[in-house]
Amino acid sequence: MVDECTRKTLSNIPLLQTRAGPRDKDLWVQRLKEEYQALIKYVQNNKESGSDWFRLESNKEGTRWFGKCWYMHNLLKYEFDVEFDIPVTYPTTAPEIALPELDGKTAKMYRGGKICLTDHFKPLWARNVPKFGIAHAMALGLAPWLAVEIPDLIEKGIVTYKDK
Repeated sequence: MVDECTRKTLSNIPLLQTRAGPRDKDLWVQRLKEEYQALIKYVQNNKESGSDWFRLESNKEGTRWFGKCWYMHNLLKYEFDVEFDIPVTYPTTAPEIALPELDGKTAKMYRGGKICLTDHFKPLWARNVPKFGIAHAMALGLAPWLAVEIPDLIEKGIVTYKDK
């Protein structure tokens, strides 16, 4: 079910070990270190392969994440704000990634611009707790969603190119 490219991407993202969420104080600090290490490795891999497509940062506590993601279509770069909060039940519960400016523009989205990951990603996440983290959510959740939805929204004229 998973293509070879996805399998390779996934194998190059470090798996996490600490089972901790924001309520777990000291363990959460350890989990955040693992999250950052996995994200740094994933971004490095993307840059090396020429597929750099997002930037993320968090608040001091590591509970609120925000940044930019982009999708290249017909040699044009479409850029979007991305944001999510870490659920209190993390890592058992995956984060709900949102692209607020696309709110209401596709059926594969919930209120607030949260992308739909229910059918494909959330069962995969559940089978891989606590090994999956934010980098995995980006690679296996947001990246495929962008690849399917953005070209469709562009073709329908719902998303248009903004020259900067």
